[in-house]
Amino acid sequence: MAKIGFLGLGEMGTPMAGRLLQAGHDVVVWNRSAERTAPLAKAGAAVAATPAKAAAGRDFVITMLATPEAVEQVLFGTAGLAAALSPGQVLIDMSTVGPDEVRSAATRLPKGVPLVDAPVRGSVPQATSGRLDIFVGATDQDYDRVRPILEAVGSVRHVGGPGSGAAMKLVANLALGAAIVTLGEALSLGESLELQRDTLLDVLADSPIGPILKAKRANIESGQFAPS
Repeated sequence: MAKIGFLGLGEMGTPMAGRLLQAGHDVVVWNRSAERTAPLAKAGAAVAATPAKAAAGRDFVITMLATPEAVEQVLFGTAGLAAALSPGQVLIDMSTVGPDEVRSAATRLPKGVPLVDAPVRGSVPQATSGRLDIFVGATDQDYDRVRPILEAVGSVRHVGGPGSGAAMKLVANLALGAAIVTLGEALSLGESLELQRDTLLDVLADSPIGPILKAKRANIESGQFAPS
């Protein structure tokens, strides 16, 4: 069992923190909107009042935040996380930010506190079931430390040194974006040619963009595209 601080309880962060609890870890959570901590507190997590307090006594501190600006504020703003970290602790940023932001933040942490970047590929269903793909940028030594923690959340891949995880996520997002655009264009063309919707979807499911069609088919058929 590890002592973990988890900051950022959005659509993805909440189930990810829940997976760590289910794995038997001692978890303290923090979120800017405090009401989002309630379900995890009910499940056994402790709740911190500030980012700095979420780091107290923790072996690992995980951030899962929406934007580079949010990462900057949580790490280095008022009652920020960075000032509360001490040698021996590991900061794991699982947010989707660029490698430049990761490397900049790493240079401003206290000496002896490594920053491991570990962004994820997947959506809420994968986060809930522990099937995310996790791209880890870290030294070999730091990767060996964080791997057992991250395996509660998904499939872990060491993609290179610090900053490489964030870089790989940008590449993965490019491929995903291109696939979604292609799917949209294929649907538009098929409809303009008056093809029957179910048959069109069946054929696209067996095409090179089949995986993204299968992931989004229920949304397409229902016309509902809730954020995930």
